[in-house]
Amino acid sequence: MRRIVWAIGIFLFLALLSSQTESVAVMSMDMGSEWVKIAIVKPGVPMEIVLNKESRRKTPVAIALKENERLFGENALGMAVKNPKVTFRYFQDLLGKRADNPQVEAFESRFPEYQLVKDEQRGTVLFKLSDELLYSPEELLAMMLNYSRSLAEEFAEQVIKDVVITVPAFFNQAERRAVLHSAQLAGLKVLQLINDNTAVALNYGVFRRKDINSTAQNIMFYDMGSRSTVCTIVTYQTIKTKDSGIQPQLQIRGVGFDRTLGGLEIDKRLRDHLAKLFNEQKKAKKDVRENQRAMGKLLKEANRVKTILSANNDHTAQIEGLMDDIDFKAKVTRQELEDLCADLFNRVPAPVLQALASAEMSMDEIEQVILVGGATRVPKVQELLIKAVGKEELGKNINADEAAAMGAVYQAAALSKAFKVKPFVVRDASTFPIQVEFTREVEEENLSKNLKHNKRILFQRLAPYPQRKVITFNRYTDDFEFNINYGDLSFLGPDDLKVFGSVNLTTVKLNGVGESFQKRSDYESKGIKAHFNMDESGILTLDRVEAVFETAVEEKPEQESTLTKLGNTISSLFGGGGSVSENKENATDTVQEEDEVPNESTKEEDQEPTEPSGEKLDRETGTEKQEGGKETEKTETQEEKEKPESGKQEDAKAPEAEPKQPAVPKKQKVVDDIGVVQTVNDIPVFLEEDIKRASKKLQELTERDVQKHEREKSANSLEAFIFETQDKLDQEEYTKVSTKEQRNEISAKLSQTSTWLEDEGYGATTKELKEKLSELKKLCKSLFFKVEERRKWPDRLVALDSLLNHSSIFLKSARMIPEDDQIFTDVELGTLEKVITDTWTWKNETLAEQAKLPLTEKPVLLSKDIELKIGALDREVQYLLNKAKFSKPKPKKKNNTTKSDSAGKNTTEDEKIVPPKEESTEESPRDPEPGKEPPTEKIDIPELGGSEAGNLQHTEEF
Repeated sequence: MRRIVWAIGIFLFLALLSSQTESVAVMSMDMGSEWVKIAIVKPGVPMEIVLNKESRRKTPVAIALKENERLFGENALGMAVKNPKVTFRYFQDLLGKRADNPQVEAFESRFPEYQLVKDEQRGTVLFKLSDELLYSPEELLAMMLNYSRSLAEEFAEQVIKDVVITVPAFFNQAERRAVLHSAQLAGLKVLQLINDNTAVALNYGVFRRKDINSTAQNIMFYDMGSRSTVCTIVTYQTIKTKDSGIQPQLQIRGVGFDRTLGGLEIDKRLRDHLAKLFNEQKKAKKDVRENQRAMGKLLKEANRVKTILSANNDHTAQIEGLMDDIDFKAKVTRQELEDLCADLFNRVPAPVLQALASAEMSMDEIEQVILVGGATRVPKVQELLIKAVGKEELGKNINADEAAAMGAVYQAAALSKAFKVKPFVVRDASTFPIQVEFTREVEEENLSKNLKHNKRILFQRLAPYPQRKVITFNRYTDDFEFNINYGDLSFLGPDDLKVFGSVNLTTVKLNGVGESFQKRSDYESKGIKAHFNMDESGILTLDRVEAVFETAVEEKPEQESTLTKLGNTISSLFGGGGSVSENKENATDTVQEEDEVPNESTKEEDQEPTEPSGEKLDRETGTEKQEGGKETEKTETQEEKEKPESGKQEDAKAPEAEPKQPAVPKKQKVVDDIGVVQTVNDIPVFLEEDIKRASKKLQELTERDVQKHEREKSANSLEAFIFETQDKLDQEEYTKVSTKEQRNEISAKLSQTSTWLEDEGYGATTKELKEKLSELKKLCKSLFFKVEERRKWPDRLVALDSLLNHSSIFLKSARMIPEDDQIFTDVELGTLEKVITDTWTWKNETLAEQAKLPLTEKPVLLSKDIELKIGALDREVQYLLNKAKFSKPKPKKKNNTTKSDSAGKNTTEDEKIVPPKEESTEESPRDPEPGKEPPTEKIDIPELGGSEAGNLQHTEEF
């Protein structure tokens, strides 16, 4: 019974393990403006880039939406030339942007083929295809994420939902929320939004772990992609962690960026130059710039020419049938390209200077500058960058295209519970500062009351995250509100500040403050504490708001009986009842994770004599002090340290009649939850109804794509079957086993179906296509069966003959074993002989019968029957072989003389092994010395034989 339960447990464990391993893979998506790179990690495949359907390692971010079909990647790019209005690219620029944002206007000017309308509900923009077809940038991104997921699942051969997505470091809160909404619409579980510069730095550090030590190494990464440029300064060094010991760490120290400096701008300049050259040739009557299809062709050619000019001084641009069937051909030099983009190239050093200023470093402290991104391959960019950083050469020792995807997938594996990776501490940095603003009444010297606006920095610029913060409001006793806004953004230029959008994030209204103070009127207020959290994705949330109170509780240790003290001791040891000191220790652990922001006292308030309750912040201890110097609030750790000491003093002074100092009263903390109503001020979040409606719309599109794919697959299968079968009808092995009438019937049916497929197949449903294929297969089934059987006969018959010969030899050898040593019974050998004889008889008779039949008739010799005969004979032989393998030889019979001699020998051996006691007093070299233990003697146990051995073996098996 125990073994059955154990077996069931193992089965359930394996079933659970297999169910978990079916979907343990994780993936990363480096969703750039022009390309998406996908990487996966699954059991047995550590960090691999996903190949798309064209076997390429990166896929264009492009979606073509026609009436009845949806195309992605390379297919969508092909549609962009034919119909640019329905092919959407670079839509990430519109994420988290209102309709009046300057970037929306710039997008419309760059891509006039798109029609953008305002979303009246959220204030954002929508892509309009028709009055019924409207798509938001979040929905388009969700389509691309879902398509990328399908590529990863096809590559990994399993379902994948966990993902880490890269985003630009300059994405603000609204843009990051938009990416999360898109992932939600795509049905993905986002483990983290990681900044692409952080992902690149992680990939660099993971493969150079041995080079990282306690000495700080400062590395600069310069990433120029298709739409933007980001410069990052990263510090690598080993640190001592609490759980994993000494581990490497990367910390983002400085960030500089340019939102609009990238390869696309260079392509546009070159495209406009080619359009100008075409117009100067005066071959066309119209301006090529008015033809959107022609401009799409020129943009594609400009990208190709730019790539070639990175390695050559000149190249010829040529397009067949650019417009009105007119070919275009023009020579472009690298110098011309550099002149066209002179103002763009002058902006190359700016992100470097921004990164150095934010990190408060100089280039002397930077050990190496590493290039990332496709646009850094332009020679002029590298030339200007070398001058800006003052280095002899630039680092090109990482994959400029795939570094972000590989770093992100390493982070995905680290965050997933299914994989165990070597720890690498990542300290990312918030690009933009965030602060809390509120207004309250203050008393002036003339006792008049005025409103004063206060600001408290919540997260400084480049503050590390994830981390928690707490802000305490000490002077509110009734409901109030405060705002969460961005801090000082003066480091942004005027244009960047306009594109940035709203600097007001959220308005928070608190309900229940006054009610809480009325209910706790006898308690001492410790303020209203707002708990903030910036998670791994860099998104700020307000977790909760609490009203904290304290009251003094008198201690009466003399009234406690011995039994009560014993009960309290046991409760504190085993966690029951929850003592005050224990509760405070747990509270300390939580507070240590949250940095408390200084309260609203300022230098100006400290100088106001009319405010008796003004606090100052003690920088050393983190506690709040009154102006008189007495502490009004202590940390939990200080309270815990003081309480045991006061308890010891009380115990020591208990015998005295009059204590010198009164006992310190204990304080009881009470926390009331405060109601919170948040109003988002930048970009309204998606409502639940909007998410459901968008998800349904995308699901319908996905189902339509699946149905279209199934129909195309069925049509291709039917067409392939027709062509293959028509070809087979002329092959010799098919003509031998069929009559001319049979072949003509099949050929006529094939021709009829082929004609139907050409005429009506375009509008046929998947069901109709499958039915047509089923009819053809049914008609050809007999012909294919006869050919397939004749292909299998030679190998099957050779295997059967070989087994018959070996079985006969084995049977003959088994019958020659002497009777005393025979291990097989007559029944067993007779059974084997019968099976061999029956098999020989069946084979000879069936072959003879088959030889009489014409080739066009259904064969009587079937490959499955041969396999059954082989299996039956093989089982009999294997049974006897296994019996011979595990059987023990029988004991030999001996006569009386032999028995007597044998008994004598056995007695002698027994005497040698275990000496009789009466002989133990004789002197022997083996006797131990007096006072010592006798040596342990090894006794040889004879092996069990016969039935005893069999029983022992049987017992061990079960």
